[in-house]
Amino acid sequence: MNKITAAITAIGSYVPDYVLSNQVLEKMVDTNDEWITTRTGIKERRILKEEGEGTSFLAIKAAQNLIEKAKIDPKEIDLVIMATATPDMPVASTGVYVATQIGATNAFAFDLQAACSSFLYGMSTASAYIQSGKYKKVLLIGADKMSSIIDYTDRATCIIFGDGGGAVLFEPNEEGLGLQDEILRSDGVGREFLKIEAGGSILPASEETVKSKQHFVFQDGKTVFKYAVSGMADVSEKIMERNQLTHDDVNWLVAHQANKRIIDATANRMGVEESKVLINIQRYGNTTSATLPLLLSDFESQLKKGDNIIFAAFGGGFTWGAVYLKWAYNKQ
Repeated sequence: MNKITAAITAIGSYVPDYVLSNQVLEKMVDTNDEWITTRTGIKERRILKEEGEGTSFLAIKAAQNLIEKAKIDPKEIDLVIMATATPDMPVASTGVYVATQIGATNAFAFDLQAACSSFLYGMSTASAYIQSGKYKKVLLIGADKMSSIIDYTDRATCIIFGDGGGAVLFEPNEEGLGLQDEILRSDGVGREFLKIEAGGSILPASEETVKSKQHFVFQDGKTVFKYAVSGMADVSEKIMERNQLTHDDVNWLVAHQANKRIIDATANRMGVEESKVLINIQRYGNTTSATLPLLLSDFESQLKKGDNIIFAAFGGGFTWGAVYLKWAYNKQ
């Protein structure tokens, strides 16, 4: 009997209609298009403007897009993993609500939070459930409404983030395709450099924390950049070495879309040419948990069965890692 691997068999995505361009940001904070583009590679980002809608809205839309495209019965889904850093609310799991809303009534569900590495960690988790042999269809969703935690008077962070959602379906594979290897890492030194200070158990919400803007993302950009470049590049290079992959063997690099310079540094360390690096940061900015599935969705038609893909991400905490996956299908 062939070994069971976990392969991605379907993709879905959703981004809000409202476009927040660099030109609009120029009127909001002291910045300009050239400065943003040069340092980040971002031209615009999507923002969820619908009143009363949160991350679940993005996740449901992405999941429904996948279900419609793949023509699957949501009742066949065994598990829904919701990768997000911006759940609808504390305590009540966003993934549970999403599963019910999409009709995955036979699935169990939970949230997975590892900042910008949430989807990457979710790939490992989904794969383990499939390889256990107990589950056949695992839906992994990455979605974040980053606009809900961004201070739009802070030019250091408001230029970076956007809202969006993406979803992939993992199923068993006996052809040797799917997830091949992973290197996942974390280091608590990062806790002070990228965080939301208030709203948790250490510093609960109060009138003072709201006035002090402690419920918005704080980022020490230079420190995070330094760690991200070394972290993502290191694990991407190591996973190639461990699997005897040369730069010619790698068909695609699917890297977290936080900063174009970080992506370029990772590709350079791997020796992967620019044409193999999937990029959409200019359109969406950093959508946190949604960047990797949005890349897959945007470039799905270019991915061919058997392609060697390296995924890489870096997030607050710090969390980071790389996944080596063999693509399992050609888009019809």
